[in-house]
Amino acid sequence: MAGLYIHVPFCRGRCVYCDFYSTTRGEEWKSQYVERLLGEMRARRGELARARVHSMYVGGGTPSQLPPAALARILDEACRLYPVDDDAEITVEANPDDVGGEWLDVLRRTRVNRLSMGVQSFDDRLLRLIRRRHTARQAIRAVERALACGIGNVSVDLIYGLPTQTMEQWQADVRQALALGVRHLSAYALTCEPGTPLAGMLERGSVREADEELSLRMYEHLMDEARAAGFEHYEISNFCLPGWRSRHNSAYWQGTPYVGFGPGAHSYDGRRTRRWNQADLGAYVAAGDGEPPHECEVLTDRELYDELVMTRLRTCGGLPLGLLADDDRAYCTAQAAPHLRAGRLELARGALRLTRKGIFTSNDIISDLMRV
Repeated sequence: MAGLYIHVPFCRGRCVYCDFYSTTRGEEWKSQYVERLLGEMRARRGELARARVHSMYVGGGTPSQLPPAALARILDEACRLYPVDDDAEITVEANPDDVGGEWLDVLRRTRVNRLSMGVQSFDDRLLRLIRRRHTARQAIRAVERALACGIGNVSVDLIYGLPTQTMEQWQADVRQALALGVRHLSAYALTCEPGTPLAGMLERGSVREADEELSLRMYEHLMDEARAAGFEHYEISNFCLPGWRSRHNSAYWQGTPYVGFGPGAHSYDGRRTRRWNQADLGAYVAAGDGEPPHECEVLTDRELYDELVMTRLRTCGGLPLGLLADDDRAYCTAQAAPHLRAGRLELARGALRLTRKGIFTSNDIISDLMRV
């Protein structure tokens, strides 16, 4: 079992909070990128050995900024080159203002069966503040169109803890997302990454960071409303109706191998080796046929342990202690003890799991259990 990730770096503009690799280069670069991407996919087809592909994820950047025919060509070639299961989950990220009738018509003729919609908010003032191009109405219409055209598995992304965002605005966002009939919801607390426009805005004092206590109340409200709507909380930032977990992201949290294509894309062999392509579209295109400029690292035992802690503790299944070497298990158990006593962690079926109380301080708990 394995996954494929395809990074499409193009964006029309930069959102204030985003630190993923992206570029605003124009149309002439898109055709060069597509040809180069197809060449990389052909050159690396031996990396998965005999593993079947159970998920494919096209992220960015903004994949919906590619011409629909180019996106379809990429997807078709990936399915031709790699052993993609008949029932594989195939996801494409999209901005709501790109999701028109023609785009959906082309996508419907491919094997795409899941859309991840970058809505972020249904409040027009907040959308303008974070430099999203779409309006609330466009977001609602995009989700409705996707569902109506037969792509039944639609996920909506929201952000909470935005500058000036009120509890009432967040409640309205959650209510609207759940009312759309989507099967999956991802919600992320706004973080300020160095070098982003948001970091500059905070430095200049043009916006203020959200109150931490308010952000926690927003998250708690989301948990309550999602559960009341029948959603399961299967990872810190992810909620779904039963049977609709993101296969691709779940595989990542479980340490499943995946191959990443495109500038800035990461890969993992499922054992110890990580690889990442240089995050530079110009260098990626200039490399010609074959593999693009990239780097690799082989994880140490200690780094593997930390990876397990970081990824598994985020999920509802928790961290199975049986996966750990004896010395790691002893260390982990000792570090977990105060959190178990305080009710922030629980031990169930041989796995350490965050409690509802622990979710609110998950970063601190994970840091305490790590060896770095």
